[in-house]
Amino acid sequence: MKPKLPVLTWAALFLVATLPISSPAQARMDLPIEKGWRFARENPLGAQRPEFNASAWETVAIPHTWNSKDGQDGGNDYYRGIGWYRTDLKLDKTLRGKKLYLKFDGVSSAAEVFVNGLPVGKHKGSFGAFCFDITSFVKPGSGNTLAVKVSNAKDSTISPLRGDFTMYGGIYRRVHLLVLDQVSVSPLDDASSGVYVKQTSVSAERALLDVAVQLLNGTENPAQVIVRCALMDAKGKKVAATGAAVTLPSNGSGKADCKLTIPQPHLWNGLPDPYMYQVAVEVTQGGRTTDRVVQSVGLRSFSVDPDKGFFLNGKPYRLHGVNRHQDRQNMGWAITAREHGEDFRMIEEIGANAIRLAHYQHAQEFYDLCDKGGMVVWAELALVDDIHPNQEFAAVCQQQLRELIKQNFNHPSICFWSLENELIPDSNPELYSKFVRDLNALAKQLDPTRLTTVASRSKYDGNDGMNAVTDVIGYNVYRGWYDGKAENFGSYADKLHERFPLRAMAISEYGAGASINQHEYPPKKPNTKGPWHPEEWQSLVHEITWKAMAQRPYLWGTFVWNMFDFGSDGRAEGEHSGQNDKGLVSFDRKIKKDAFFWYKANWNAEPMVHIAGKRFSPRPPGPIEIKVYSNCESVELFLNGKSLGAKKSDDMIYTWSESELREGENLLVAVGNNKGMRLKDECRIIASTNPKTALD
Repeated sequence: MKPKLPVLTWAALFLVATLPISSPAQARMDLPIEKGWRFARENPLGAQRPEFNASAWETVAIPHTWNSKDGQDGGNDYYRGIGWYRTDLKLDKTLRGKKLYLKFDGVSSAAEVFVNGLPVGKHKGSFGAFCFDITSFVKPGSGNTLAVKVSNAKDSTISPLRGDFTMYGGIYRRVHLLVLDQVSVSPLDDASSGVYVKQTSVSAERALLDVAVQLLNGTENPAQVIVRCALMDAKGKKVAATGAAVTLPSNGSGKADCKLTIPQPHLWNGLPDPYMYQVAVEVTQGGRTTDRVVQSVGLRSFSVDPDKGFFLNGKPYRLHGVNRHQDRQNMGWAITAREHGEDFRMIEEIGANAIRLAHYQHAQEFYDLCDKGGMVVWAELALVDDIHPNQEFAAVCQQQLRELIKQNFNHPSICFWSLENELIPDSNPELYSKFVRDLNALAKQLDPTRLTTVASRSKYDGNDGMNAVTDVIGYNVYRGWYDGKAENFGSYADKLHERFPLRAMAISEYGAGASINQHEYPPKKPNTKGPWHPEEWQSLVHEITWKAMAQRPYLWGTFVWNMFDFGSDGRAEGEHSGQNDKGLVSFDRKIKKDAFFWYKANWNAEPMVHIAGKRFSPRPPGPIEIKVYSNCESVELFLNGKSLGAKKSDDMIYTWSESELREGENLLVAVGNNKGMRLKDECRIIASTNPKTALD
């Protein structure tokens, strides 16, 4: 009979809480597996076997996708099928006795993993991370074969079943080898950090945190462990600490629950002050540190009022921002920290304070950027348009929601869990309503501290069925593009608010398409499915719509569709088939469209001036109206060296109509004056009697 393990006294637990958290030891290693992969876009027999000859396969690095080109060229014919990846895992003999795990940050959209020819595990879903224990499959001190079968074929069990974006196939996010002690924080709880910091109460006076730690014991004997939890401020100073003793069964799991109280916390306050703490969790056994996990957290409270909108830390904080897709031209989803950072900096530049990360779970790197940059985030489940009635579809969808919430639980930027985008319930309203109710119940079970929402098509403007389930709601409204006039947006929103005054509503999408090479003045509403998407029409739609939104404080959030053009291989419209051109920035991120500067003038307090229509060249000579976006006190315009006068504006739009372009080259210079500071923007426009358009 094994001896009974002693129980720690309260005095001992107090001592545990007051002990310092040790410096990081080699109790946990995270080793990237990036280079040296072989890839084939085919399904050869026996590709998982160690003796299989893959020398003729392409050499690739992770992240990787096989649709970087055909997923953006139109025709809706990009490859949706099977691809194989193989690499050698050379494991040092010093890893013997350790627990070894493979973690994949994102594989689209189904994966089967093999080690030394043996199946390790399967995963469905393109956007969540997953992790497998490979300890018993590998041989430290020798070579090991890792093979991954990946498929992005259409599958009735995996959401999204369809959507207006390309489903790029491949291992498009990082792969890790995790080296852990036999006793550790679990990496297997839906591939989360294993540490969940629940903010049960937060105010300027006091913050109460419940920290749950999932633990694993890989030994043949029960293990008594001590879990120490400390909150560190931005300078690394410990401001609160506690401890717990847990007995783990042999080859089993357990949980430690710790409570932290922080008097007068420094709050995470969005863009003005995104202050971050760190929660450090350390696991010890017999005085030896077996694991250490650190999670960044920001302490905040938030709420939504149906009439007054969003509140952060008890104060009004109107959310205005953009939607983002994660792909990049000629890269698909296989982007790196560099591209994530570039995207975030442009969203910062425009002056947004919120981001809807549509229509799926995004990379951890981007949520981290939002935390540190003070962006409020709408995080979304990959459920778009349709539901399949089979039970496995429901199970995989709930699995993806678990991954979304658990893997992102500690990000202070996330205030909303979105359960779907534009579901079309017409064929079976009861099924769709029950489906959303079940998802909402799961979200509340996993995380009762955040608000749930959906993004509904504007035609489903009722307050029943699937639209009545979540805490708040968003509507995708395209007045001036797909239906109606932009001028009617305000009346549409007001009528909806009047009918459902207790339903807190946001505008989750709005916008219009635009080509940077297509121009006309005065702009007219184009055929949205046609090849002509002039940039000036996009700007006009955004001008009218934002002005209406700014006057309606009951809208708790507004999100432009979209920040960037993105791949949608089924589209055949605009200048480029295979792309959705509603972005404020081009697909390659090189050109900021005029509408980008319209929002920058409204949202970013930094003085700026921008001449709109500068890409409309050549254009006919003669009379011209010149438009400038600026947040300066006044703007003076010069045409070919002659001043057209200085003007003031109360809506960030400055126009000059009494001017003419001469044949040939014309120089436009706009000078903004702001509290003695002078800013300048200029461009050269060619006037020609027979200018060609992009369609000629």
